[in-house]
Amino acid sequence: MTEETDRRPETPAEAEGTTGLFTALGKMLKLLRERAGLTQKEFGQSVGYGPDAISAMERGVRVTRPELLEKADELLDAGGLLKQAIPEVREAMKKARTRHPEWYRSYAGLEAEAVELHFYANQGVPGLLQTEDYARAVFGQRRPFLSEDTIEKRVADRLSRQQVFDRWPPPAVSYVLEEVMLDRPIGGQAVFKDQLLNLLRVGSMRNVEIQVMPTRREEHPNLDSAFNLLSPKRYGQVAYTEAQGFPRLITDPEEVRKIADRYGIMRALALNPMESRALIEKKLGEL
Repeated sequence: MTEETDRRPETPAEAEGTTGLFTALGKMLKLLRERAGLTQKEFGQSVGYGPDAISAMERGVRVTRPELLEKADELLDAGGLLKQAIPEVREAMKKARTRHPEWYRSYAGLEAEAVELHFYANQGVPGLLQTEDYARAVFGQRRPFLSEDTIEKRVADRLSRQQVFDRWPPPAVSYVLEEVMLDRPIGGQAVFKDQLLNLLRVGSMRNVEIQVMPTRREEHPNLDSAFNLLSPKRYGQVAYTEAQGFPRLITDPEEVRKIADRYGIMRALALNPMESRALIEKKLGEL
């Protein structure tokens, strides 16, 4: 998405009335983790998730996936307690696939199964790269104002989408980010520092490439809106754009080809991944 309007009205759990299941699982995970003497970061490293994701699971606002329950049951010496919940979790996930509004449903399904995802962003950090606090700041600053409940639901939705990084085999993911977003400290200095650290963390994944488009570039093939390019398993490449809350899923091959061509030119003009990482580290050091 172009990342301002995760307007799904519910969290994955709330969508099908399964809030209690994920809340209970989250409480059990937290209790077992603390009993084992592990921090959220330590536990996350052992099961392949970041601390933000573990925090969201323990609060019941992110789906605790079956493969995590398998690993956690053994790691935390749960004696089969967590594994017992796997059938219910699978059923809840199956039902949750229908939670998206009609305007978003096609894109959501494609993103979840895509073998390649490519993103161009020119305003703020894209949703799949956002930390929990950065996402909360983005939604908290929207006009007209959103209610606190709506903000929390949208943050939970955004974190839930990030499970795309946990899939195996992983999708190939690339980003072209305008340099200006590395200078826009959404949420304040502390929040933005964590956000830049998260860019470095995600960018170090084998399947992810992050490139920065320098502001001082004299050439630019796309002085238009942000966009996403997706390659689903069983379909040709599609594109997605969104402007002022109006989404558009583009499937026409010729239109998609033109957008993909612009993206290729931008990748050639942008800093390479190593140069981009060095620039992000430089911006981080200036905070």
